[in-house]
Amino acid sequence: MHRSLLRPLRTLAWTLAFAPALLAPFSAAHAEADPGAERPPVAIAPVDDAWRAQLPRDAEQATQAYLDRLPAAAVQRSNDYFEGKYALQGVEFLLGLAIAALMLQGRRSARVRDWAQRVGRVGWARDALYGGVYGLAGGVLALPLVVYQGFVREHAYGLSTQSFGAWSAEWGVDLVVTTLGTMLVVPVLLAVIRRAGERWAAWGALTCVALLTLMLLVKPTWIAPLFNTYKPVEPGPVRTSILAMAHANGVPTNEVYEFDASRQTTRVSANVSGIGPSAAIRLNDNLLRRASEAEIRAVMAHELGHYTLNHMPKMLMQFGLLIFAGFAFSQWALRHLLARHGAAWGLRGVGDAATLPLLAAAFSVFMLLATPVFNTIIRTQEIEADRFGLALGREPHGFAEAILKLSEYRKPDPGRLEEVVFYDHPSARHRIHDAMRWREAMGTP
Repeated sequence: MHRSLLRPLRTLAWTLAFAPALLAPFSAAHAEADPGAERPPVAIAPVDDAWRAQLPRDAEQATQAYLDRLPAAAVQRSNDYFEGKYALQGVEFLLGLAIAALMLQGRRSARVRDWAQRVGRVGWARDALYGGVYGLAGGVLALPLVVYQGFVREHAYGLSTQSFGAWSAEWGVDLVVTTLGTMLVVPVLLAVIRRAGERWAAWGALTCVALLTLMLLVKPTWIAPLFNTYKPVEPGPVRTSILAMAHANGVPTNEVYEFDASRQTTRVSANVSGIGPSAAIRLNDNLLRRASEAEIRAVMAHELGHYTLNHMPKMLMQFGLLIFAGFAFSQWALRHLLARHGAAWGLRGVGDAATLPLLAAAFSVFMLLATPVFNTIIRTQEIEADRFGLALGREPHGFAEAILKLSEYRKPDPGRLEEVVFYDHPSARHRIHDAMRWREAMGTP
């Protein structure tokens, strides 16, 4: 769920849709498979009620019994995939700085600003034009990275179901949406920064939180349907069970929607999107097809927990404090960098559109340093939703089975420090242990 909120923050770090590129050579450092050799998923042997009935009552032993069902090849495949992302994040950061430097050197950013000022008739239009060019350039420069991460690598691990043509079409739509979004966001952010003067860090952070909130309201209704078709789940036990749990906890909706994620991926997923009365319950067709009723009930109880526990408003406030810290760090950095290099780069101050690459570079440094904090905030809320979901759904075995499916692309048993730094969700061992501890304490089969 919360990945949808963290992603725009990272996008902001690369200057509101400016991403790095050229990543593939670094994947070899993490012993990944040849990206050209697709590896099919490794099946997890199914079990029956007799197996579950014979599980030890002790939570530690029961957890290990579940993890032992993962074939060694599946664990290695998952470890390779997930650990490969560590290097990708680091290179992404370094290349983001390199692209910002490329924009600043030779006064390239300043030349784009000057062009926008000649073409645009009013200030907001000039900033929007700069933002559009910047967002479009960022998307194109990011293409090698996006192709590798979103298509080549996903196919190499058997997680993608798309042809390159279908994937490219969606990339084009995403580029248009991102460019238009940048054209809207840049004028707003720059107007606030200019008006706030020396207090621009505080007001800039507040503006970013407001924009994130708007994104959370707009994306489910206007953007998500550009990539998937949403339709009501057929009447039956699954729909009835989900709505019963929702109504029992005051979730204001009378419908459950299915979306066709199988046209893009093999992953199972679900969410309760929206804030307040805009709540919408959604699950993908992979979950409906691949999971049992007990697993679906466990997953949806978890997602309903996010909404019931007000995780999204709480996260916006927590992230708001971190964004403020990031802007404060950026203000300190820009003060020194503009004094030393501003004239050479053709920059006229913090409120200058041409300064955006420098702001993005400074903010991305903070984002990198604060990654464990962001991840811990999300991971803590995921743990809370897990425990809420266990109490609501009362399906510890269904939850454990669903978590095994997520192990297809998440390393199931990391070290403690590794989990703190790199995981925005608890590990499979952590989550299954919570389920088995609930089972042990409640005395359920």
